[in-house]
Amino acid sequence: MTTALLDGRVALVTGGARGIGLAVATTLHALGASVVIADAGVGIGGDDADPDVAARAASALGERAASFAGDLAEPGNAEAAVALALERFGAIDLVVNNAAILRDGFIFKTRRDDWQRVLEVNLHAPLAVLAAATPAMRDQAKAGRAPGRIVNVVSSAGLVGNFAQSAYASAKAGLVGLTRVVAMDLVRSGILCNAVAPFAATRVTGSIQPANDAQAEYKDRALRIPPAYVARLIAFLVSPANGFTGQIFGVRGREVFLFSQARPVARAVSETLDRQDALALGGLLEAEFAERTTDLSTDLELFNTEPLL
Repeated sequence: MTTALLDGRVALVTGGARGIGLAVATTLHALGASVVIADAGVGIGGDDADPDVAARAASALGERAASFAGDLAEPGNAEAAVALALERFGAIDLVVNNAAILRDGFIFKTRRDDWQRVLEVNLHAPLAVLAAATPAMRDQAKAGRAPGRIVNVVSSAGLVGNFAQSAYASAKAGLVGLTRVVAMDLVRSGILCNAVAPFAATRVTGSIQPANDAQAEYKDRALRIPPAYVARLIAFLVSPANGFTGQIFGVRGREVFLFSQARPVARAVSETLDRQDALALGGLLEAEFAERTTDLSTDLELFNTEPLL
């Protein structure tokens, strides 16, 4: 890609100081964008914040980079991060919601505070960032600036499911729904919003506890995929060349997937049945749906093939 692809654009990348986020921030910066790295520097469980993490990442990029270390799930911090982009660089064009934490546990061991914290970071914070950024993005488009781009980093866990990830999968599934609605809300402004489910070596994949041999094989393979492939796809999706919106992409090394989205796949009509006869309805559903149901393969098992690097 040309190094001028994103000249003059201003990006906000959450979770941008490490892993996939850092790869994205570095790539967008190399392509000419000014970048605000928003990262509280927390551990994978969302604790032990370190404000120096974002500062070091921005310093390494040099000019056209700034850092924001506030917790974006806290009231007012998303607005402050957007304000920093506007004050420092004069605009906000590109938003990449990448920050995420994990607090895994089987549903029968789930704690309410863990569930709440994961949803705060993985879903509430992206909503807050978009609610803060999109008014300025819409005003800029109305004033003649090239319309902005949004990418929400989701997960195959939220699309397919995985053992012991009720909070993480629910938050990421919610982010898919948010992506669709934001794409619809902004279509008249020309602002595009897509989701990306990444496969790469990160603190998330590193923390996976395999539940079986297939998942252990998946983890071994996932830990060999560098995040640069994810950054390349996101760079395209936030570029002026992109025309996709409301879509869910996956990227695993040199492979890029377009995910299907939930639509009815079969229909059963019970007009002639007694409304109180549940067993008769069940028989109809068995006849019409039994061959169309979705199995309980996890995302780690579904994508347990050799990546193309």
